[in-house]
Amino acid sequence: MQTKLGLTVRLNAEFGTALTQVTEALKSEGFGVLTEIDVKETMKKKLGEDYSPFKILGACNPILAHRALTIAPEVGLLLPCNVVVRQLEEGKTEVSLVDPLEMLGFVGRPELQPVAQEARVKMERVAATLQARTVGERAK
Repeated sequence: MQTKLGLTVRLNAEFGTALTQVTEALKSEGFGVLTEIDVKETMKKKLGEDYSPFKILGACNPILAHRALTIAPEVGLLLPCNVVVRQLEEGKTEVSLVDPLEMLGFVGRPELQPVAQEARVKMERVAATLQARTVGERAK
């Protein structure tokens, strides 16, 4: 499913398995995970609120980041690209990937368009890889 903010894929996988699959799919497209925010843990610790497993990954493709920062250093405010992994119910996980084209479009620098487009294609391939895994799991 595509929204203005990005792509969303629902996986037939436990949270831990989905998190591993997402990290591997990102890596296959040249993204590393620089940050990992554990929303469940933070909300419990800071507010006493219970959440299902929920992590925000800060994914970065160094080559694309370098190109974007060279064009417009203010892009640093939008990096890294966020990927959200959250458990919906037992055995079901949702993955949302930011749309770099929408995100970098906010900067209003047309020369960023090719970098953003390339990043978007890579995120689309990550989503497609995850979706294919889910379809494969359903077929078993």
